[in-house]
Parts: sequence; structure tokens; C-alpha cells
Amino acid sequence: MKENQQGFTLLEIMLVVTIIALLLGTAIYKLAGNVEYSRHVRVAADLQGINTQLKLYESMNGFYPTTEQGLQALVAQPDTDPRPTRWYQLYKGLPKDPWQNDYIYRNPGLKNPNGYDLFSAGPDRKPETTDDDWGGD
Repeated sequence: MKENQQGFTLLEIMLVVTIIALLLGTAIYKLAGNVEYSRHVRVAADLQGINTQLKLYESMNGFYPTTEQGLQALVAQPDTDPRPTRWYQLYKGLPKDPWQNDYIYRNPGLKNPNGYDLFSAGPDRKPETTDDDWGGD
């Protein structure tokens, strides 16, 4: 006597795999915009934090770090002029942008000649291109 064997046919397995692939494709398509948005939000948050620390540096010393001193002046005391009179380590390490690059700091700025420029070079990792992220809306 032949026992009744149970299992899935090849057609049933292929149907399930196709449905799963369609669902995953739809989910990835829907989430793609959210990933870019979350990167922009992260840049905005990082820039806001760095701006706060730069203002604290300026309030203690009367000036912002130069372009040459850079944001590293928030991590290690600058040894070039102008030297801060009241220096405190404001960061243990500087944050990187979502593409793992350093944020760009210039003082005086090109976009803000009476202040400083602070931005991410964006996904192409090249400053002064259309994908630069200044952290605004």
C-alpha cells in the first residue's frame, strides 16, 4: 500500500517565491526616499550640534577657528594663531556625514563672507556641487 505523501509542488513554491520578491521590491521602492530623507535629517542634526559648539568656542574666545584650524579646534587645542585663550575640548571626535566624510568648514565662508560655511559635500563627496547639504529644509 502506498502512503499518502504530502508536500509542495514546484508551482506552489515558485508562486510563493514570486509573491515574496514582489513584496520585497515594493518595500525597497517605498523606503528608498526615506533613506535619503534620513541622511538629510542626520546632516541637519550634526550641523546644528557643530554650530552650537562653534558658538560656544566663539563666546569663550571672541573668534571662530580659522579655516586652517578647522573643526579640529573643537577636538584639540590649536597651536596656530589666533590661539584661543580659554580652550576646552568640545568634542572627543568629530562626527562624519552619512557618506563617512568630514564636514566642510571655512572661515570666512564663501557663501557667508561675514561668518563661516559649514556643510556636507553630499553623496558625490565633492564640495561646491549641486548635491551639497547645508542642513536646511
